[in-house]
Amino acid sequence: MLEVIGAGMGRTGTYTLKAALERLGCGPCHHMSSLDGDLDRIRGWEAAARGEPVAWDELLDGYQATVDWPSCYFWQELMDAYQEARVILTVRDAGRWYESVRDTIYRSSHRQPGLAGMLMRLEDGVCQGLRHRRRMCERVIWEGTFGARFDDPDYAMRVFEWHTAHVLAAVPADRLLVYEVRQGWGPLCDFLGVPVPGESFPHLNDTAAFRRMAARRRRRVLTLRSPESGSHTAIR
Repeated sequence: MLEVIGAGMGRTGTYTLKAALERLGCGPCHHMSSLDGDLDRIRGWEAAARGEPVAWDELLDGYQATVDWPSCYFWQELMDAYQEARVILTVRDAGRWYESVRDTIYRSSHRQPGLAGMLMRLEDGVCQGLRHRRRMCERVIWEGTFGARFDDPDYAMRVFEWHTAHVLAAVPADRLLVYEVRQGWGPLCDFLGVPVPGESFPHLNDTAAFRRMAARRRRRVLTLRSPESGSHTAIR
């Protein structure tokens, strides 16, 4: 049963929030990274993006919390479906948020021109799960959230700010925490009614870490496609 709904867009500290929630006992927490190789769940999110009926208990089976895309796109539906769940809106300066998204998930999940696009096609040919996840990201994020206009910074930042205002207006104050991950344990623990852990607050998946992860994945794909590997088998 879902207990916490993350309404903040990706690159507002959602991976850090995932780790923090799981440390506080609100886990497992669903995040885009949870979809690696999970084709059935990816297809479920694609169906939701097409407007098909969603059995949320099935799609989120096993999870107690959600953060990041694709779930933040459906925060209103989730809030209606889980009326006892609390909502956490992670926020960030719009300009820094845009730069972070542009330099990480946009470049890794939206088809790029030139050499970058060629490498993405190579990855998609080897990794079935990655190919399906990118297609889902296109539907939910780049088309569904930003109307295929993320390349326009002013427009994308207006969407981001509208999203924040919409959540603030729609969620009852007693169900909502507006949160910056740099605030650490205090506000989060107060909101959830749990004690502060005796350990440092996690700070994960900054832009540099994201790029290192993407580079490792690309090296792995290129190795698998090399003639010496002798295998072009799709990886789930």
